[in-house]
Amino acid sequence: MSDISADKLPEGPIIKGKLSRDDVIMRLGMVVIALYLIATLVFPLWAMLSKSFSTYTFNLSAYELQVSDEAGDYSGEILTPAALNDKMQVLSETDLIAGSDSRMGLTQFFPDFSFRSPVMYQIRNTSETGRFLVGSELKTGTDWLELDSNTFRRVQLRPEKATGLGNFVSYFSTPALFNSIKNSLVIAVISTVVTVTLAFWFAYALNRSCMRFKGFFRLVAMAPILVPSLLPGIALVYLFGNQGMIKELLFGASIYGPIGIVIGSVFFTFPHAFIIISTALAISDGRLYEAAASLRSTPWRTFWTVTIPGARYGLISAAFVVFNLVITDFGLPKVIGGQFNVLAVDIYKQVIGQQNFEMGAVVSVVLVIPAIFAFAIDRLVQSKQVALLSARSVPYQPSPNAKTDRIFLIYCLLVAFFIVGILAVCQFAALIKFWPYDLSFSLTNYDFDRMDGGGWASYFNSIKLGLFTAVAGTCVVFFGAYLVEKSNGFRTGRALFQMFAMLPMAIPGMVLGLAYIFFFNNPANPLNVIYGTMAILVVCTVTHFYTVSHLTAVTALKQMDREFESVSASLKQPTLKLFGRVTVPVCLPAILDISIYLFVNAMTTVSAVVFLYSPKTSLASIAVLNMDDAGDIAPAAAMGMMIFYTNAAARVIHLLVSRGVLKRTQAWRSR
Repeated sequence: MSDISADKLPEGPIIKGKLSRDDVIMRLGMVVIALYLIATLVFPLWAMLSKSFSTYTFNLSAYELQVSDEAGDYSGEILTPAALNDKMQVLSETDLIAGSDSRMGLTQFFPDFSFRSPVMYQIRNTSETGRFLVGSELKTGTDWLELDSNTFRRVQLRPEKATGLGNFVSYFSTPALFNSIKNSLVIAVISTVVTVTLAFWFAYALNRSCMRFKGFFRLVAMAPILVPSLLPGIALVYLFGNQGMIKELLFGASIYGPIGIVIGSVFFTFPHAFIIISTALAISDGRLYEAAASLRSTPWRTFWTVTIPGARYGLISAAFVVFNLVITDFGLPKVIGGQFNVLAVDIYKQVIGQQNFEMGAVVSVVLVIPAIFAFAIDRLVQSKQVALLSARSVPYQPSPNAKTDRIFLIYCLLVAFFIVGILAVCQFAALIKFWPYDLSFSLTNYDFDRMDGGGWASYFNSIKLGLFTAVAGTCVVFFGAYLVEKSNGFRTGRALFQMFAMLPMAIPGMVLGLAYIFFFNNPANPLNVIYGTMAILVVCTVTHFYTVSHLTAVTALKQMDREFESVSASLKQPTLKLFGRVTVPVCLPAILDISIYLFVNAMTTVSAVVFLYSPKTSLASIAVLNMDDAGDIAPAAAMGMMIFYTNAAARVIHLLVSRGVLKRTQAWRSR
């Protein structure tokens, strides 16, 4: 018998277990959903980034001209637009930077030009790659083309394409455009500070006091989530605009600009900050406060040494969420921003106003940088968070204090008055005939088919979008989360899937919508068939709101022990059967939460779909924007309130369905 000990035995080859049929199916499913995210997120973003480096400039030296005398003799010198521009100083160097569809007329280089003149003009390209338009006809080649003066005025030069940083140089050298970066950052920082401060004390009042009506205040705090971000802008116009109800309270300042954007941003970001901070404050160890009281610490000192440190991760997360929402929002600055430019509106102006898609891509890249930076810092902070509760923790119970509770009640009433007041003003505006001259009530503003915005069809399109997004998005998101959470092995693939799933949170809606134009509007792309249809709106909306839904699903799935999979395997039951009969019923509360989250956001989103809708797929949120642009502000408010009531009804239905379904599927929780 050998004396060789077990620890000295030679190492044999590592034998990998054979993949089961269920493992193969789960990995293939994960690959399919990962390919969906690549096709709907990675490829469009890459197409947009490539577009930002595609520069188009007018090469004035690429053409030659000759002008005849009145007798038709071309005895004069051969001219180039470049030489004429040097002489006339018509255009600067930055004027030569253009978009892909730009055109330049030649008559501006001839100050004495008249289309009735008897003189003739000759023009040609100096190379085979040159091109110019005569009307709508493209001319190439180097042969001379003779034109009379009336035809010559229709000659337009086309820019030449190159690859480089020219668009970025042009952007940062244009003061008005570059100033948008500063404006966006300033607005985002101010709005973040104000919102987080207000939301913290509101959440503190609901979690750390014994005041009354807490349920009512929680309900009111969540109301802004149910409306598009344009709606507070419309309300502020009625309150503080040129003919506003209480414009005197601004002491001569204008609501059209940073003041209006900040106030509106506080309104629509408040519930997001409140949810996060309230969750952080709800988790606290009562023993810490007992220790502080036994050490005779003052309430103020306890607040700074116990409460704030315990809620710091919630405060930081809320701050970055609000910052991201404000800096990427398009609807509110568009309605009430006036001449105060911000990055998101610049994208809209470049694409819709000037048809300069390349510069729109540049602004999008600039907008992504602070959004990704804020997201990365938030993720880093969250990774350092440690558990605040242990098995020995004691839930904190606030003690009644008549004076403090009264102060918090007054504070919450003021915040609730602000939120309800904004909604009430919009409803009031939607019902009056003609502000401020005829204040009688009427339903005329709800006759959307007479307005410039898409009519009632846009409202029903939004409901269809919300339902399609809720159903398809919930299926894709939850199944993807199940695959990545419950798969065995395949660590690299799961890590890549998680990265793709987290990426949408850092991409602003305006950027994603513009990226979809570059990718899906390409005729060479086989997915081009969905461009301009409801399908692309559903795909864009699901992708835009994928991350939060994914995190919700993963959180629910983490609560299920892997013993379920082990038991299923021991009984030789297929994984999909376990998924349908156990996982889905157990996680049904999270599934319902994901569906209502996607529905509400599909109803209210503006930035992600503003570039993608067609006349047949116009949406209610877009109709609000279009009616506001057309000056139909009261109908815009009416449509905004229709979105609010629809989302509120959806929330009520969700609550009723949840209670009914949970009684049948979650009885095990009460045992």
